[in-house]
Amino acid sequence: MCGIIGLHLKNPGLQPQLGELLTQMLEAMTTRGPDSAGIAIYADHAPGHDHAPGHDHAPGSHDHDLRYSLRSDETVDWDLLAKRIAAETGRDVRVEPLGSDSVIFGSPAAETSFLAAVRRIAPQVSVPGYGRSMVVVKDVGAPAAICARYGIPRWAGYQGIGHTRMATESAVTTAHSHPFAPAADLALVHNGSFSNYATIRRQLERKGVRFDTDNDSEVAARLIAARMAEGADLEEGLRTVLKEMDGFFTLLVTTRTQFAVVRDSFACKPAVIAETPDYVAMASEYHALAGLPGITAARVFEPMPEEIHVWSR
Repeated sequence: MCGIIGLHLKNPGLQPQLGELLTQMLEAMTTRGPDSAGIAIYADHAPGHDHAPGHDHAPGSHDHDLRYSLRSDETVDWDLLAKRIAAETGRDVRVEPLGSDSVIFGSPAAETSFLAAVRRIAPQVSVPGYGRSMVVVKDVGAPAAICARYGIPRWAGYQGIGHTRMATESAVTTAHSHPFAPAADLALVHNGSFSNYATIRRQLERKGVRFDTDNDSEVAARLIAARMAEGADLEEGLRTVLKEMDGFFTLLVTTRTQFAVVRDSFACKPAVIAETPDYVAMASEYHALAGLPGITAARVFEPMPEEIHVWSR
């Protein structure tokens, strides 16, 4: 059993409150997932606006850079690592601290060369996610403690998703926690389990897809990413999951411009959506939505089996 939450803002006036609202929603899902938690937040410039990493440069000054969320359980000299990656890629690297164990590196380097450099120079460092708009934070422990540790309530942005995990298929580690973010600005959170994920994983590995964990949710995320790399849109990627993967699941998947929800053919795993003129919100249980502004006037519904809902900016 896990809990998933998401918020897609239509009203820019709510963007300064995004982190606070997501934190409240994530804390409400603690009973569904006390092992670990994670969150992906999207913003037009530096994710988190003036209260998050990146506020020290002018808005838009690095709009073409990719931002890489990095984390390590071992002590790392992040400034030294940035210099070594810059030397290897031939491109500048900016360091934006998140905490003692996490940073954001910003760089115009191509994602393939940057990620390869991290793996060669610092194999103990993981990259939970990257993109032009997205920052990913995840850790083991209670959702409230994780959000407080990284200052999530002070972050701003236009969209975010989160997950609280109760491990059933793999170990309780930061790497196994959600979101899974296999491509730039693509993130997935999942409640449920897939029965044939090992088969799909082998098929993807034969095509050269690289995996970081043995988590079944990562397989779904990389299947969607692989389809989108072939030219499919997000909805087509989700239809591929419905067609090829067996199990009981609710998925919430985001890109830089989209927010999508789908349930399996039996709709066994809970999902509630609330929509107002200001936002679209989704959670595993309604009580995680109850504190949102204007919720009493929202259109609230449960998505039907195999019904794909997509909202775009």
